[in-house]
Amino acid sequence: MLSVNERLEKLQSDLLAEPPKISAYHDLPFAIFHYPPKDEFLVRKQIKLLTTRLSNKGKKTHLISLARLLWQIIEKTEGISAIIQEEKELGFLRAQETVNTLLSDEDFMPLADELANRMSHLNPQTDIVFLVRVGSLGPALYRAAKLLDEMHKKRILVPVILFYPGTSQGERDLCFLNLPFKGSTGAYSYRVKIY
Repeated sequence: MLSVNERLEKLQSDLLAEPPKISAYHDLPFAIFHYPPKDEFLVRKQIKLLTTRLSNKGKKTHLISLARLLWQIIEKTEGISAIIQEEKELGFLRAQETVNTLLSDEDFMPLADELANRMSHLNPQTDIVFLVRVGSLGPALYRAAKLLDEMHKKRILVPVILFYPGTSQGERDLCFLNLPFKGSTGAYSYRVKIY
């Protein structure tokens, strides 16, 4: 298997190609860059360097922290203290289920809608979005696969790279945060290109 740096070089090359080679489908300009969870801080540093290299080639890269967005959605809907109280009274799994509802249900602030709003002004020819801090969605607050599916339904055409802390299992399967498979966590088969 290629190293993180070798795969980042391949990703950079594919992003700079005309048209970008990150996807086999013109209406699904998404890809996943996976890395061992233990390399989180190394990958964050490399993402900043990649952003600079892409900028030098005329691309505008936008880093969107899913951790920051997650906490903003919680604060604007139920409030952090309400989630803390729910966890104290009803347990972690119930609080996790509530947060999933906040991120999924149309009556609250669906994560895909919030991302689509943030990306609505971007130009697919020059802009690229890096979704970072994906580990904040674990262990089962919200599936990365669901997020990509929802963004596809919203016809997002800006190239999006989801930086995924986990390991590959085969050609299309990823294991989120290297967690053992337990129904809603663990390995999942993706339709997008995986670096």
